[in-house]
Amino acid sequence: MNQTITGKIKAGAALVDPNRYGRSDRSATGRWFWEIDRVLLLLLAVLIGVGLIAVAAASPAAAQRYSGGSVHFAELHYFYRQIAWIALSLPVMIAISMQPRERLRRLSLIGALVCMVALALVPMLGAEVNGAKRWLNLGIGQFQPSEFLKPFFVVSMAWLLSLRESDKSLPIFTLSAVITGVVAVLLMRQPDFGSTIIFAAVWIAMLAIAGLNLRILVGLGIAGLVGVVLAYFFYDVATARINGFLFGEGDNFQVENAMRTLTAGGLFGMGPGAGTRKFGLPEPHTDYIFSVIGEEFGLIACLMIALLYLAIVARVLIKLLDEESSFAILAAAGLVIQFGLQALINMAVNVQIAPSKGMTLPFISYGGSSMLALSIAMGLLLAFTRRNPYLTRSPYVVKWGGENIRG
Repeated sequence: MNQTITGKIKAGAALVDPNRYGRSDRSATGRWFWEIDRVLLLLLAVLIGVGLIAVAAASPAAAQRYSGGSVHFAELHYFYRQIAWIALSLPVMIAISMQPRERLRRLSLIGALVCMVALALVPMLGAEVNGAKRWLNLGIGQFQPSEFLKPFFVVSMAWLLSLRESDKSLPIFTLSAVITGVVAVLLMRQPDFGSTIIFAAVWIAMLAIAGLNLRILVGLGIAGLVGVVLAYFFYDVATARINGFLFGEGDNFQVENAMRTLTAGGLFGMGPGAGTRKFGLPEPHTDYIFSVIGEEFGLIACLMIALLYLAIVARVLIKLLDEESSFAILAAAGLVIQFGLQALINMAVNVQIAPSKGMTLPFISYGGSSMLALSIAMGLLLAFTRRNPYLTRSPYVVKWGGENIRG
């Protein structure tokens, strides 16, 4: 009996043999390498690479539209700038993914508060672009508070909703509703109806994961539909977008032209740089970059990108099946739902099944604020899905390097 147990313990120790798996590296980087979800990291790297190719394809059209006739405005101007933003954003993503969860929780609460204050200042101090005030001019560049608020809002809501486990008498759901309502009001003042929908949808999804009563969830769904109807009648931006989508009223040129551009390349596309319809798109490098991909690389490439987003969402949700921390589950699920929903809305607009919302395609569209904010969000996601790979392999515990490690 003792020999059998001893043999199993030795087998368990072999699983964490530092010489075999490089576990002798006890540095923060070494621990991060073994705990990070490398499949998820690879999927994100592929998505960023695809985004660079897409921005290179869209950059000539965007440069022609926004150059103002300047001879110094290179065709690949936006491509070069996107490389610079990626060079800045990727270290941020990796650095955040190496942090412990508790530290990220505290930083997210502070970040959410700062971004909400900035969001409140946007209507008064913001720079107007295409009829909307969504950016604060910092001198060296523009800062879009709503983009940075997204990940911090999710983590803050996850912490708030997880408090219900320790004390069910706390008015958690009411408090979360008030915070979400304040964010919605601030966004609609810009106006930014699309982001308002994303914040509300992610909040309801997190309530469902937190175990809110089904009747209340149904009530919230009905309230959301009523809110959209009221927005249609009393909110000019929503009225114009919905009329344009449903009845073809007003300026519906953008979504119609995007659909024509998307399908112009057929299944396999016209080839890199061979697209011509992209020069007629209003925002070829941001809102309508998915249509540029369709024209130059084909509908099959568009399908593969959609599947890549689906793979990222599915990977995270499957990873959370073995997670025990309710805070980590809510935070990671909320972040990946928000990520997937933004991608879905952008693609839906490009294929003309949703009204135009001015929303970028995550990690593919050009944008400094967007790239940096998404890197923060995915850094948080990677941190909340980190796990010691040896924790569930065996019921036998081995003392190794001062730690108790299961085989």
